Amino acid sequence: MTGSPMAPPPHDRPCGSGDFAVVIPTIGQAGLAGLIRTAAGPPAPAEIVVVDDRATPQPPMDLAGLTSVPVRVVRSGGRGPAAARNAGWLATTSEWVAFLDDDVAPGPDWCAALTRDLTGLPDRVGASYARIHVPPPAGRRPTDEERRTLGLESARWITADAAFRRSALLATGGFDERFPRAFREDCDLALRTLRAGFLLVSGTRTTEHPIRARGGWTASLRAQAGNADNALLRTEYGPGWRQLIGDPGGRIRWHLATVAAAAVAVAGAGRPTLAGLGTAAWLGLTADFARRRILPGPRTAREVTTMLATSVAIPPLAVGYRAAGEVRARRPHQRASRIRAVLFDRDGTLIHDVPYATDPERVVPVECAARTLAHLRRRGIKVGVISNQSGLGRGLIRPDQLAAVNRRVETLLGPFDTWQICPHAPGDGCPCRKPLPGLVFAAARQLGVDPRECAVIGDIGADVRAALGAGAHPVLVPTEVTDPSEVAFAGAVADVAGDLADAVDHVLARAR
Repeated sequence: MTGSPMAPPPHDRPCGSGDFAVVIPTIGQAGLAGLIRTAAGPPAPAEIVVVDDRATPQPPMDLAGLTSVPVRVVRSGGRGPAAARNAGWLATTSEWVAFLDDDVAPGPDWCAALTRDLTGLPDRVGASYARIHVPPPAGRRPTDEERRTLGLESARWITADAAFRRSALLATGGFDERFPRAFREDCDLALRTLRAGFLLVSGTRTTEHPIRARGGWTASLRAQAGNADNALLRTEYGPGWRQLIGDPGGRIRWHLATVAAAAVAVAGAGRPTLAGLGTAAWLGLTADFARRRILPGPRTAREVTTMLATSVAIPPLAVGYRAAGEVRARRPHQRASRIRAVLFDRDGTLIHDVPYATDPERVVPVECAARTLAHLRRRGIKVGVISNQSGLGRGLIRPDQLAAVNRRVETLLGPFDTWQICPHAPGDGCPCRKPLPGLVFAAARQLGVDPRECAVIGDIGADVRAALGAGAHPVLVPTEVTDPSEVAFAGAVADVAGDLADAVDHVLARAR
């Protein structure tokens, strides 16, 4: 997701307490069940949303019976922590969304502390952050990997435990999914929230983040991938980005110098003086880097050996990731790869909306629908329909009536490659009902495409949110029933089209 237009500061109206949902955007830790029980209160949240962020489909998690609070699981397709958090908050409706990572250990009174932190906050406050406590290892100095976790205590804007006001998430569009890992995406959202006119505050609640050093000796090498994210922040906020986020400063300049010294040593082969100067500079810089990493640590034989070996490898890795990040950050941002399928909402998008339609004779396509669909088919782009039809679950529409209406749609507009219908009412907790992304995932599976290769065209915010939750590209075609706030939200995170033909033009521009 990208940034949003500036929003005027809201009025200072105190918020009510208790209107919050909890989003746990990652899974995999053994303590997930205990975390859910803690997040259930008291006082109880409106709901708990757990995001399954695994890349490949897995058996559904059995979370039934853990708490009386509604618990839902949504999938984000393994697109990274930013996408998982977006899928989570887009599935909620509460005024506040509390993000709680699955590797933290909040206290037993966490819900009560969160409620105290949120109660009475003026509307201009966009987020409340917990204080993060990382217990140091007992009886010894921390290792290099453990010191990175300990640094969370002094870092700003950690979303391991952070509550965001929905209006702030709508104003910013949520987390920028160009950040593929749990690094810097939280700072980026904080800066965009400030730009949108909101304030950020620290709460009184404290959440523990245990040290779980399990990365092995290569952990510090893998961590260098974060240099690519630093490049994105520099592109977005200028050379002073570290001051904005309160970062004391990195070593990229020293790593550049180390790599340059090594290059001089190699280039000076056959010229002893030049090669000697380059080698001496490289040795000195590498030794200083290793010393700075060894002295604060436990200084065991294993740790010293690891620091010496990785101190040689880190500078070229860091420089390489930073260079690649600088190149990527300057490319035009596109949410998805080439569009191969377009999924349409039915009522209000393809045909004029008749509430709980049962009569095929009342099906009237919107202007240009047949022509634009034919154009997509000629281009070899698959087309499908994703539609909430709660009238089935409520007994207002019979299955045969729905089938007759859909057959009439195909008679007038041509055949569709997939039909995905959710028959459930809003309170049934169905994972496929828009704004959840289940229909998009199901359609993509049937069509044999990646959800990121799909565009979703609809007339309300639920269509946009379903697309975003699946990683698809959303296009909103507002009608007289579209809420203005949904149009503003779509303008920040999606394309907004004047009519169906214009929407398809947006899609075709990404299909080339």
